[in-house]
Amino acid sequence: MLTRCETGETRRLPWEGLNHLGEALNIRLAPVYGSLSAKLQRAADYVVAHPVNTATRPLRALANESGVAPATFSRLAKALQYDSFDALRDVIRISIGRQVDSFSTRAERLEAEHGSGETDFTTAYMDACIDNIRTLGAQIDRTQLNEAVQRLSAARKVVSLGALGSANVAEYMAYMASFITDNWRLAGHAGSSLGSTLVGMDERDAIVIITKPPFVPRVLNAAKLAHERGIYVVVISDTHTCQALQYASSGFIVPTDTPHFFSSYTATIFLVETIIGKLAAQAGSSERIAIIEQHNRRLQEACDGTNLN
Repeated sequence: MLTRCETGETRRLPWEGLNHLGEALNIRLAPVYGSLSAKLQRAADYVVAHPVNTATRPLRALANESGVAPATFSRLAKALQYDSFDALRDVIRISIGRQVDSFSTRAERLEAEHGSGETDFTTAYMDACIDNIRTLGAQIDRTQLNEAVQRLSAARKVVSLGALGSANVAEYMAYMASFITDNWRLAGHAGSSLGSTLVGMDERDAIVIITKPPFVPRVLNAAKLAHERGIYVVVISDTHTCQALQYASSGFIVPTDTPHFFSSYTATIFLVETIIGKLAAQAGSSERIAIIEQHNRRLQEACDGTNLN
């Protein structure tokens, strides 16, 4: 199987785009996908690529269409700790949604649907962003989220890491965190090497990795290295095929459905801000934030806009 980072292409792989499957199935599939046999991966790829068929058609019909034996689908369900394949299908039936296409395909659809101005892109995009946040809020594992926040709060050192479109989200997360703690930094930033950032980190520390297709190998490798060093690894992605998820202590898959040509980061920002907000609530950081604001004004890094020279 080829991934985007191996081909350098941005075309959609058959199994990408999991928002329609629901968080429960995503979380079960993501950490074990890489360890499944070739037959089970083929079954999993079919389930993800054809949710409507999987949810509605008889198992034998699925087998005929996919070329995967009915018993293999049953073994996939067991591997994902469902009682039966019907139980797995019930999860899909609950949350069927739209699939995610490649940037170029979505750009073509954007031009066709909204280029003439006959349809309102602003409303369509707003509705999609709101739906993504609502879906994430409804489906996220609150226990896992709270555990991740607790581990980040207790960590000796925390770094955030992202690349391409996710780089600025990781930077934004580190910037917000700097107001409530002095032990958080951005990895591989401003000429510093990623390797030097991870030196000396161990089970007392944590890393938050934000990564979406097309994947950057150094980010995936950082997840593996961090895991090997015992670092608490939080991974935020939008697909179960993200290899970093198999090394995650806590993994979150965010919805990214959008009429835009580019992957939506709205729900990702919501999750990042939620994590930092929960950390701030625990830290009792109002006094520190007030001091930082005073220093920023004294250094003229920020002002209220009323005393400009």
